[in-house]
Amino acid sequence: MSYPWDGIVSEEEQAAYKAVGFGSSSGIGKRPALLIIDVQYRTVGSHPMPMSEAIKEYATSCGDVAWAAVHRIRVLLDLFRAKGWPVMYPHVAPKLSFDSGRLSEKVPSIMGIPAKGYDFVEDIAPVEGDILLPKKHPSAFFGTPLASYLINAQADTVVVTGCSTSGCVRGSVVDAFAYNFRTLVPHDAVYDRSPTSHAVNLFDMAAKYADVGSTDEIVDKLRAI
Repeated sequence: MSYPWDGIVSEEEQAAYKAVGFGSSSGIGKRPALLIIDVQYRTVGSHPMPMSEAIKEYATSCGDVAWAAVHRIRVLLDLFRAKGWPVMYPHVAPKLSFDSGRLSEKVPSIMGIPAKGYDFVEDIAPVEGDILLPKKHPSAFFGTPLASYLINAQADTVVVTGCSTSGCVRGSVVDAFAYNFRTLVPHDAVYDRSPTSHAVNLFDMAAKYADVGSTDEIVDKLRAI
């Protein structure tokens, strides 16, 4: 079995983590919820293209790797819709002048995204009954009612997809773990601007906070519920 961090995180480092017990599985519960984080045109672009081209349209785009992830998210979404399981969309809403906090200082380009960039990607857009969660910070839990919605849905497991692996996905995974939700991350249904950052953050999440596998592997686990 191969992982995105193979060849990036050395075999010696991986062996050291295993030797001290990192990377055990936390398993899967009986009531999963799907989080689709920031899958908006501002992070994927209007169509698949290399990031060097995509950023000319939206400065925050991740390029064609994002579209590859969208196709995998669709597989998960179809399963959740068929099962009647909850689907939630944590997302960045259009930035206004009073939103200019530390993020606008670190990433000034986020303040100038055209309105269309904040639309959900049509292929995986929300439908009636889904829960929309505007957020101002990386974690989908910070300053949002996400935990309350998950409790109300009696969810015990979250499947985290979307953007970016090293930012909002990681922040949300760490907080989901802190709230004692079983957490699954399909590594081909999350995306990042940096392949290295994508791989290293997946390695760290797999070691400490989540069960990481391919979409197909996670779908097999979900179908067995």
